Amino acid sequence: MPQKPARKFSLYAMTWRLPIIVWQLVFFVGPVLFMIAMSFFLVKNYRMTEAFEFVNWSKMMSRGYFWDSYWYTCLIAAVSTVCAMLLAFPAAFALAFRASDSTRRWAIFLLIIPFFTSYLVRTFSWFVILSESGVVNAMLGYIGLGPFTMLNTNFGTLVGYMTLTLPLVVILQTITMANIDKTLVETARNLGCKPLATIWQVILPLSKTGFIVAAIFCFILSFGDFVAPFYLGGSQEPTLPILILDTTKSGQQWPRAAVVAIIMMGTLFTIAFAGIALAYRKRKGAK
Repeated sequence: MPQKPARKFSLYAMTWRLPIIVWQLVFFVGPVLFMIAMSFFLVKNYRMTEAFEFVNWSKMMSRGYFWDSYWYTCLIAAVSTVCAMLLAFPAAFALAFRASDSTRRWAIFLLIIPFFTSYLVRTFSWFVILSESGVVNAMLGYIGLGPFTMLNTNFGTLVGYMTLTLPLVVILQTITMANIDKTLVETARNLGCKPLATIWQVILPLSKTGFIVAAIFCFILSFGDFVAPFYLGGSQEPTLPILILDTTKSGQQWPRAAVVAIIMMGTLFTIAFAGIALAYRKRKGAK
């Protein structure tokens, strides 16, 4: 077989790549390396001292509360991802296959508008809606239900996660399904495929990549969010971001907090790479 010619170094191409390379080194690689190094430091008399000890790793890995927080964070983020994907699908499907191009563009624009406002402000607005004397309980009271406790619960945490992720998931699902070749859908219907079967056998397989990417984004944002579980969930069951805050307050244990952060990043990198590999994996027999 003929060998591929070796790529020549291009100064012009490197000139345009250099800014992003420097950016990644300064604002990502550098801080991550420092955080890894800091996880081996020791705290003596409330001050960090440079060292290379595995004390922080051994103590955090042996603590039951760490693993409780870890598995709870994974679970609540997974539940949030499933809920967001299911809630977003009907709206995204309608925008992709039922709405006109103009309506779809305006809908996506309106979905972007919430990101113009601080996420913290949007989270605090749920206090008025979900409190025992709030809007939801007032409406339920008219039909003889409630009041229900929705704040400082897992439900409150999920509502906060939906506030953060749902608009983004709807946008990604809409763009993915809008780019499907409509003739394939029409062909399936002409061949007698029922609506639900068309969605399951045609639309979802063709949307696999975009849907997995949307799920990955949703999981990452939920997994690393601090605001929703702290303010709406009441820290009843601390997630890993809350555990980082508590650890830094407990004797200035920044090295142990770095251990938690590194494990979070490792988990998210693993899930992200696995999801991307699944999203772009070709079927057997496909060229």
